[in-house]
Amino acid sequence: MISFDRVSYRYPPGPRPRPGAAGASPDGFALRNFSLEIEEGELFLVVGPSGAGKSTLLRCLNGLVPHFYGGELSGRIRVAGHDPVALGPQRMSRVVGMVFQDPETQFVTDRVEDELAFGLENQALPPALMRKRVEEALDQLTIAHLRGRHISTLSGGEKQRVIIAAVLTLHPEVLVLDEPTSQLDPQSAEEVLVAIRRLNEDLGLTVVLAEHRLERVVQFVDRVLYLPGDDRPPLVGPPQEVMAQVPLAPPLATLGQALGWRPLPLTVKQARRFAPRAAQSLSRSASAEAATLAASAEAASGGRAPAAVATQVSYRYAGGQEAVRRVSLTVHRGEVVAVMGRNGSGKSTLLKLMAGLLRPGEGSVVLYPLAPAAGMDTRRHEPHELARVVGYVPQSPDALLFKDTVLEELAFTRQAQGLPADPTADRALLAQLGLAEKAEAYPRDLSTGERQRAALAAVLVARPPLLLLDEPTRGLDYAQKEALTRLLHALRSQGHAILLATHDVELAARCADRVALMGGGEIVVQGPTRQVMTGSLVFASQINKLYRDPRFLTVEDVLAALPGGAAGANRG
Repeated sequence: MISFDRVSYRYPPGPRPRPGAAGASPDGFALRNFSLEIEEGELFLVVGPSGAGKSTLLRCLNGLVPHFYGGELSGRIRVAGHDPVALGPQRMSRVVGMVFQDPETQFVTDRVEDELAFGLENQALPPALMRKRVEEALDQLTIAHLRGRHISTLSGGEKQRVIIAAVLTLHPEVLVLDEPTSQLDPQSAEEVLVAIRRLNEDLGLTVVLAEHRLERVVQFVDRVLYLPGDDRPPLVGPPQEVMAQVPLAPPLATLGQALGWRPLPLTVKQARRFAPRAAQSLSRSASAEAATLAASAEAASGGRAPAAVATQVSYRYAGGQEAVRRVSLTVHRGEVVAVMGRNGSGKSTLLKLMAGLLRPGEGSVVLYPLAPAAGMDTRRHEPHELARVVGYVPQSPDALLFKDTVLEELAFTRQAQGLPADPTADRALLAQLGLAEKAEAYPRDLSTGERQRAALAAVLVARPPLLLLDEPTRGLDYAQKEALTRLLHALRSQGHAILLATHDVELAARCADRVALMGGGEIVVQGPTRQVMTGSLVFASQINKLYRDPRFLTVEDVLAALPGGAAGANRG
């Protein structure tokens, strides 16, 4: 069905859009002497570190590489008997349906139903057939309730589901998805993946996808391709075999590797057979600490100065329903708070209100500078004034990136904030975020994960007392998420207040002191992380779903409770 025969590809020099263009080898090749066979009807997963060539590989399937990106390509590619290099993207679009990382780049109409019908109209299909296909796609992605909505009013996750549905209406022979769940909450991600699996199993549709959040997807696929991102050869095989050999593994697989569980579990159900035996080995010394966890967390928060206080805040978009309704939330210095909830629950709107980018229709948001001073009511201060107190990184990092190099982005922030230039410190910050080699790169050349980190660096350089991050792990691989976790811990220890809007339950489990769950624009529940996340059907971590114990949210929690701590892992 799909064949790569000794394919090599190198992007051209210069400022061109280059997805995942970190280059898999020192001489700039994103793919080098690459061969692969994907069978018809396979559900095939491509994984690897950011910049390893995953997006490049996917774009070879429909001819975007090399037709749109240019560069040098050699070798032979065949997709369903077609040559993407010879046919080009326009003709290949009837064979390969492509869903990109950023859904907004694919929309061409204003309304959801019109977007689903647009491609069918271009093919001049009969109206009755168009309506049938649109209805099927709306049902498959569970977005029938969005059919009349304007796309500009949808949340990021809703937009991603709409564009997947629009591609499916064309009935492609191959469906290609680049991080399809990156903006989806856990429940929506499962719904999308179940729909994709149903298309694969019921219709025999060949599906190729790249994804960083392996805990969501690896159990659904037939085979996995691991691109290491260096001169080592790729690894391809069944999911359990590949996950046992690579550093990019979801929490359950990581725990299984550490404890020697075989066969390696990829789901909570598969890990259950090991859990009773492992639980007997866990030390109960943490019980007293767990019993007083909620009280101690509450006491710790109560003793800290507030960085931001939202009081009975409500906000309604023009012509729309209330996005945030009577929300009260306090974020303290030296604290990480995670805001979680379904797509469209109001998380991003709440962060914009806290940043002063939106002004509440009711209630108030007050930000507090580090130095003793009166609080700053966001209704009475302009965003450029509040920027000295709060740093905001949106879901789409491109909104913050407009200079010629990454280093210049940081220098611009310093200048705008009246701070002295310090290239040495700027380069050290980039190194901390894994961007040392990208200091002189054009920001739009970077992969999605790299742009995310570049935008974060551009905000962090001013050391704002309050940091607001909207989906900060979007496009990040496990190594980069680990680096982000360490950075958030360091910022917290330095007294920064951090508010995260995230669908990444594993990030919340590792970083957050408190969790606030939103639904319908309201905060449904908020409290210490272990208290809120334990036993949740949707927002519990993989490890917590396995042990159902508030002591254990992360792999580190389990390993630390083994006799002798982490050193006892091999005896588990």
